[in-house]
Amino acid sequence: MRRKITKPGKTIPRLKVIPIGGLNEIGKNMTLLECNGQILIIDCGLSFPEDEMYGIDIVIPDFTYLEENREKIVGMIITHGHEDHIGAIPYLLKKIKLPIYGTRLTLGLVENKLKEHRIKGDLRTIKAGDKIKLGCFMIETLRTTHSIADAICLAIDTPAGMVFHSGDFKIDYTPIDGEPIDFCRLAEIGKKGVTLMLCDSTNVLRPGFTASEKVVGETIENIFRTAKNRIIIATFSSNVHRVQKIIENAVKLGRKVAISGRSMENVVTLAIELGYLNIPAGTLVDLKKIKNIPDDKLVIITTGSQGEPMSALSRIATGEHKAIKLKKGDMVVLSSTPVPGNEKTVSNVVNKLFEKGAEVIYSDIADIHVSGHACQEELKLLHSLIKPKFFMPVHGEYRHLIRHEKLAEGLGMKKDHIFILENGEILDVTKRSTRISKEKVEADAILVDGLGVGDVGNIVLRDRKMLSESGLIIVVAAIEKESQLVVSGPDIISRGFVYVRENESLMEDIREVAEKALEKCQHKKIRDWNNMKSQVRDSLGDYLYERTKRTPIILPIFLEV
Repeated sequence: MRRKITKPGKTIPRLKVIPIGGLNEIGKNMTLLECNGQILIIDCGLSFPEDEMYGIDIVIPDFTYLEENREKIVGMIITHGHEDHIGAIPYLLKKIKLPIYGTRLTLGLVENKLKEHRIKGDLRTIKAGDKIKLGCFMIETLRTTHSIADAICLAIDTPAGMVFHSGDFKIDYTPIDGEPIDFCRLAEIGKKGVTLMLCDSTNVLRPGFTASEKVVGETIENIFRTAKNRIIIATFSSNVHRVQKIIENAVKLGRKVAISGRSMENVVTLAIELGYLNIPAGTLVDLKKIKNIPDDKLVIITTGSQGEPMSALSRIATGEHKAIKLKKGDMVVLSSTPVPGNEKTVSNVVNKLFEKGAEVIYSDIADIHVSGHACQEELKLLHSLIKPKFFMPVHGEYRHLIRHEKLAEGLGMKKDHIFILENGEILDVTKRSTRISKEKVEADAILVDGLGVGDVGNIVLRDRKMLSESGLIIVVAAIEKESQLVVSGPDIISRGFVYVRENESLMEDIREVAEKALEKCQHKKIRDWNNMKSQVRDSLGDYLYERTKRTPIILPIFLEV
């Protein structure tokens, strides 16, 4: 067999695949494809803070590499409209202007986010089945099924070969909108030859298949038929198909529907405008007018299925909702399963609902939710259709990525053709070979606290952790400018350390330790205030640990008089 010889001077096209977010985590999804000096961005999502990220609102990807290479960017394409895929777009657009491609519902949700941030974007609508050329990238969009309408996967033809990106998906043979995945086209793409596949790993630990959304529709119908009073049902606002099924069942049983929660109101309004929700005239009623409707003729669709503290359902459970007061016998349905980490908050809400006399139906006792992600057998089917030469699992924690590697190996893929990366690492791809580059790009988690983006780092988080655990002691003293003598104080202020009124003797002892530390500084003729503060901090720190086994933050403040 004759080997193909590359002509002298002809370089082999190389593709860099750079995950900025979405690896070793669930959320913050963002992947860059770079080839021939051009960059294509896939998704731009956020994640929610972990427990130790005190006071942080959201976490977004690190845009440093994109800012440094902004002239190379040809555009961004979004696979679907979930927060972990679109949530960071406003923060990127404040730094870089670029065209954004997505389906109608996806871009509608993006536009809502941009309005909240009071910025505009270059949004370009595409639909499943379209082929668009962005620089050297020829992208074919394919319909897929997920827990939000208008989701797509991507077949991207690059000079270095075909890249297939699954997006978030499951295989639903009976989707609510009647439009399943185009398996025929997927098989054609696989037959043509795929160099690299990037595939969703979220549910790879689960055997079998993910149940169809149709199952939830049937469960909801059974629940509605047995309910004798008001029905309050909480679900993800983005799950338009679930909302459609709830409304269909309400209409079937002669019930009116009210919408509660800002995100739910926004998505329902948008979905009606774009034709994704079909609601008969006269079905929707204003939340302010629900008192005029008999309890057995009303359904309220709300947000808060994850027990979020300020959500509509949480306010209903605590009796703080202005328009909805829970009545004994109300049926409350949580049409979701708790996201890992939210189990406690969800159980707290469920307990409060029970305490108020509601009948509560949640994931433990009924099939009122199905995942939007593929389980093992669905992943095997996609692998078998696409038949990639190389494979990179994405969208998962490390355990998910490792399990997906094993699944691919079980289907006959060579271990050295599977690549598990971390955020910021670079996969160097050619049609012949693929390897993880020694280079890396910056891909830190950027913390957003209020209007501050990236100004809270590890040191600030460490201080917040210490404040939350042991509190704060402030030592205030007035010092005469010329002589450096203490003329007033030291006074001790405590926050989050002990209850002062019940610990007056301890506070007096702390004051005396601080006073002795300052006298020591004067005796040694120490005039440098930083040195004096260190002496006070060290003396108090040692004393407090010995006396209380606590390590509060100690903050000396000296006033010059």
